[in-house]
Amino acid sequence: MKVQINHTILELVEEDITAMETDAIVNAANERLAHGGGVAGVISRRGGPTIQRESDGWVRQHGRVPTGSAAITSGGNLRARYVIHAVGPIYDGTPRSAELLGSAVRATLQMADEHELKSIALPAISTGIFGYPMEEAAHVMLRAAIEYLKGTTALERVVFCLYGRPAFEIFSRELRG
Repeated sequence: MKVQINHTILELVEEDITAMETDAIVNAANERLAHGGGVAGVISRRGGPTIQRESDGWVRQHGRVPTGSAAITSGGNLRARYVIHAVGPIYDGTPRSAELLGSAVRATLQMADEHELKSIALPAISTGIFGYPMEEAAHVMLRAAIEYLKGTTALERVVFCLYGRPAFEIFSRELRG
């Protein structure tokens, strides 16, 4: 499913994010950029040790990545040149969770613009072990991305790369609105 927002195509796909041919893929990360499980573990394993090594270097240089913000490393052995590590919130049911998830999406897109990237693929951030309900995450993430894309951006393609048919269907319903 695709929609156009200004000059950017926003797209939903059900695919393996590590196989995406975009300038960057987004990793749903924790503040320490320790990529052990979930999407982070898969990205780190498929991308090779470079991603974790660069992540450790980022944390040594800048400190932990605050929830709602992002860091960037190379893509290692992935097709994508970069991995942007977005730190979403651990869901607690408060409005603060939505604020932090929206902030993580905006920080990710801004980082892509700062690195002059044209395409990026995002997973459903915080919906795994961080417990964010998929329906609410779809609403918050799509709203944040659409608001960002209505501003000035060089991004030409933003893909929400969703794991499994249920996630794809939820994001599709939300996008159709």
